[in-house]
Amino acid sequence: MQEFLGRVGRKVTVVNLDPANEAMPYQCAVDIAELITLPDVMENLKLGPNGGLIYCMEYLEANFDWLQEKLAAFRGHYYLFDCPGQVELYTHHDSLKNVFAQLAKWNFRLAAVHLVDSHYCTDPGKFISVLCTSLSTMLHVELPHVNVLSKMDLIEQYGKLGKSLCEGDTWNWAASGKLVEVIEDYSLVSFVPLNVQVMQQEEWGRESRECW
Repeated sequence: MQEFLGRVGRKVTVVNLDPANEAMPYQCAVDIAELITLPDVMENLKLGPNGGLIYCMEYLEANFDWLQEKLAAFRGHYYLFDCPGQVELYTHHDSLKNVFAQLAKWNFRLAAVHLVDSHYCTDPGKFISVLCTSLSTMLHVELPHVNVLSKMDLIEQYGKLGKSLCEGDTWNWAASGKLVEVIEDYSLVSFVPLNVQVMQQEEWGRESRECW
């Protein structure tokens, strides 16, 4: 997304809010590592990775002034916030939710993009779990929300998607079928498939046609 926005002439700033993110495949302008890192927390406070991430988010929440000062240097940009992947932070813990609320008070107009590996949709049980997790995240975060099935270029190795979902011998559809019906009937959760390789090819093709 950073590359895409840059190619269409938009000013973009990537903000890393994941204190465990060490090898970033993008140009980062604001990095939470300047404030706190997960390895330091785990070593100094003797916490595990889950407890350490929660502590880091609570620490960020307690240091809004640091975040505000860093973001102010890039006024007029589109901001991409890279957040931690720990699911508890989006389902029942409040620190990241409070960070988003504070950003809204600073007049940021936010939308959440929730990435889910597409292979979860090849197994009925995992698919139901993803539906419930996505719905819980949407309700808790309280932002405009896009659920994305990522790594679609790898889905073919799991066989035909429809067959995998319909022929789960051990899956009890009677127990969870009604839940799926409610989610579908009221359009509570939907997913957008994403194959970043295809997207890049289409964008490069568009650029080539414009240059031609």
